[in-house]
Amino acid sequence: MECKIKNDIGTIFITEDVMLKVVGYAALECYGIVAMSSKRAKDGIVEWLGRENLSKGVQIRNVGDMLDVDLFIIVEYGISIAEVCKTIVDTVRYKLESMTGVKVRKVNISVEGIRV
Repeated sequence: MECKIKNDIGTIFITEDVMLKVVGYAALECYGIVAMSSKRAKDGIVEWLGRENLSKGVQIRNVGDMLDVDLFIIVEYGISIAEVCKTIVDTVRYKLESMTGVKVRKVNISVEGIRV
């Protein structure tokens, strides 16, 4: 999936990989998130991903001219999960919209684990 933005100067193409990395870095900036995780569909094993593979903990879907973002994260023990998720939603939406110009419809967060 590639994002295409047209303006009076020309057309800008943003690859899916770039958008995945923008979302991943924006999420990891938030307080309380320890890591991104990836859930393998076939066996349900949760993998912890470092900064080099953080785009695997993110999924993006086109819905019309907007995006839906799914994040799979590991949070720190003792932190309010609801507050961490609210911060992540606000940060990811702001960073993705300001850096790429694409509107975000929804940010879904799946907390896959807690790290002590």
